[in-house]
Amino acid sequence: MSPEPLMAGRAHLAALSGPLGALDAEVEHIDSWGRHLAGVLLGGGRLLAVGNGGSAAQAQHLTSELVGRYLGERPPLSALALHAETSSLTSIVNDYGADLGFARQVRAHGRPGDVLVALTTSGRSANVVQAVDAANEGGLTTWSLTGTAPNPVAARCQDGLAVDAPATATVQEVHQVAIHLLCASLEVEVSAFLSESAVAGQGT
Repeated sequence: MSPEPLMAGRAHLAALSGPLGALDAEVEHIDSWGRHLAGVLLGGGRLLAVGNGGSAAQAQHLTSELVGRYLGERPPLSALALHAETSSLTSIVNDYGADLGFARQVRAHGRPGDVLVALTTSGRSANVVQAVDAANEGGLTTWSLTGTAPNPVAARCQDGLAVDAPATATVQEVHQVAIHLLCASLEVEVSAFLSESAVAGQGT
């Protein structure tokens, strides 16, 4: 693997501008994820998120927006960032090996129709690959946020967003915007559902 370009200041921003601009073409795609996820979570399903390092932080950012809130007031929605289950994760890694750290949790917590979001800038992290395989076997919907495709995680997921950029920082920065777009789309859908339910309740 070739070394990443070393960038700072304006060079960093210049490297971000192209991939971030390309995200405009994915807005409807991400909106469709938000609508789908809203339906799953409002129906009692769950989102599971996996990632390593900076991608783990972004996985936890996503789940916090769902269990807490992104902008508007709404009921909490079920979401777990599996790296944050530290006692489970470390015991699994100790007993079964690092590659199964997420997969065993997916098998424990995931149910058919739930959603797994797999975040990995390389698309090759073995524990994320195993998690996606476990999710597919369990009947979950699998989405990936990766760097440049093709890569193993993107290939295994049912849908995905691949950021074509050579720098890990750039990929993660675009992933963060995509996460907020997903949350915004979901909250629009949830708000509409709650409003319709309230109106229907007034009519009974």
